[in-house]
Amino acid sequence: MEKLVIIPTYNEKENIAAIVRYVFSLNLNYHILVIDDGSPDGTALIVKELMQNYPEQLFLEERSGKLGLGTAYIHGFKWAIQREYQFVFEMDADFSHNPDDLERLYLACKTGGADVAIGSRYVKGGAIQNWPLDRRIYSKGGALYTRIITWMPVGDPTAGFVCYRNEVLSSINFDAIKFVGYAFQVEMKFASWKLGFKIIEVPITFKDRTFGASKMSKGIIKEGIMGVLKLQWHSLFKNYKGSVSVETSVK
Repeated sequence: MEKLVIIPTYNEKENIAAIVRYVFSLNLNYHILVIDDGSPDGTALIVKELMQNYPEQLFLEERSGKLGLGTAYIHGFKWAIQREYQFVFEMDADFSHNPDDLERLYLACKTGGADVAIGSRYVKGGAIQNWPLDRRIYSKGGALYTRIITWMPVGDPTAGFVCYRNEVLSSINFDAIKFVGYAFQVEMKFASWKLGFKIIEVPITFKDRTFGASKMSKGIIKEGIMGVLKLQWHSLFKNYKGSVSVETSVK
């Protein structure tokens, strides 16, 4: 019960079996929790079939609809805390995050002094493959904008490939985390930083998905722009300390 990878899914039938098998093929004692938001393409059914092959390693939480990335991860964090996992990972299902890098994030926390390890595109050695120019501009510009507004010393604040130590997640009041889209990623790092935890960025190569549709939208971009401003303003009055009870929040 040391390492748990949380993978939120919505219509990921082309990717989910491959990503699950890849992580387990590493033979490094990772467990996986898939949180599926009622995918109409049958993603959850594929996971249920795989669970027969990995009964002690693969777990599934099904939710009734598309409730947002942030709420999926918070659901998973509470599930992990209740079961006392020591290192909890966020990872996409679509191979944009290379499972081979999981251990580098783990070691950054286990032996490298990090409380939060971020798979970063925007530190020395980090890179992006197969993204069009406009998306690169949005992403890089958004990272710079976030640093300017929040003063948070993180080069890739919207990164979705992250390892948290249990004590970080146990210290955060999830009721204070208000964003559900990609701004959620910024707020989780912001909360960790505000609580004094050490954040280390580990360079990774981010690859755009080959199968399935991107979840990026204009609404998500707008939430990111306005959310960062709200985040800094609300931080003057908000206390991220102290997690809520998890006993009645998970199955």
